[in-house]
Amino acid sequence: MAAAGGSGAAAAAGRAYSFKVVLLGEGCVGKTSLVLRYCENKFNDKHITTLQVRTSWSGRGRLGDTAGQERFHALGPIYYRDSNGAILVYDITDEDSFQKVKNWVKELRKMLGNEICLCIVGNKIDLEKERHVSIQEAESYAESVGAKHYHTSAKQNKGIEELFLDLCKRMIETAQVDERAKGNGSSQPGTARRGVQIIDDEPQAQTSGGGCCSSG
Repeated sequence: MAAAGGSGAAAAAGRAYSFKVVLLGEGCVGKTSLVLRYCENKFNDKHITTLQVRTSWSGRGRLGDTAGQERFHALGPIYYRDSNGAILVYDITDEDSFQKVKNWVKELRKMLGNEICLCIVGNKIDLEKERHVSIQEAESYAESVGAKHYHTSAKQNKGIEELFLDLCKRMIETAQVDERAKGNGSSQPGTARRGVQIIDDEPQAQTSGGGCCSSG
């Protein structure tokens, strides 16, 4: 369902940036697979339920993936507050998973406004023959909410490098805009978020649960 992320300590114009990224989507859309493929170039075609996965992103931080089931939906704000970027994943063979992405977009825009960089990801393009979400519908929706759409396959290692690198570039550009605004005496909501690296765990009062499988 959600992930607490850090990464992107990326260098631009002679300085380093550190960003927080959340990974959101229904269970079994392949969130964990995307992260493991990008970070470690690994893929497991067996169904694995994820309690909590932590891994490095370019050696500069960690990105953790937690449960995808609806019952954990209420925990979302704990993970995605103060985020600079969000990767919202759906399974192209599952129309319902795409509709759930729309719910996440509404929540993120409500909480974080337009400061957060949104990536909507149609995963499992290796299952194109079983597609139930049309490319036109998905791309049109992404454009309508100011997000970018990506086509990926963790199994075939397609589109993943482009997704993560493009997100880093967009977050850096946003941070630079915030800095220029700050230099002009303005206060921008996004400025305070830069530099947040990671939220490791759920609060002690909450219980972790299973959720994202490694398919596709």
